[in-house]
Amino acid sequence: MNTVFLSLGSNIEPEVHLPAAVRLLAAVGEVVAVSPVYESVAVGDPTQPHFLNGAVILIVALSPNDLKERLMAIEQALKRQRSADPNAARTIDLDIALFNRDVLLLGKRHIPDPDILTQPYLALPLADLRPDFVHPETGQTLRALAAPFRGRTDIWRRDDVRLATVK
Repeated sequence: MNTVFLSLGSNIEPEVHLPAAVRLLAAVGEVVAVSPVYESVAVGDPTQPHFLNGAVILIVALSPNDLKERLMAIEQALKRQRSADPNAARTIDLDIALFNRDVLLLGKRHIPDPDILTQPYLALPLADLRPDFVHPETGQTLRALAAPFRGRTDIWRRDDVRLATVK
């Protein structure tokens, strides 16, 4: 079994699409933890609606490639429209942030996701899930990687929005 940290984001009806994505992920594997939700200004185009982001830990028996295919199917089910703009508005964005403690290339994506080191919308929810998890490349805990982002004014926790409840 594989332990996977997934990032979730939406800026089109996020209060609907984020919980729907978690429900669909539960059909792919066991959702064992969900992070709080964070709101931030859209990267690349601050005129877009703000993004809501979170993360989940999913236990799966799938390979990284098979999991990526399942994530894309969930995005399609939730009407994600892809465009040439990588920062375009979207109903849902699902990405593998960490896959066990593996370092791998999945298509053009590097795992662990390099944005863990530079983007608060990714670092903060992951650190909330497992603060003592050690990043396989840097050797730092997720808590340490998220520390520089705590207290910033361009991202804030939204306790009024939940990804889901875990049994």
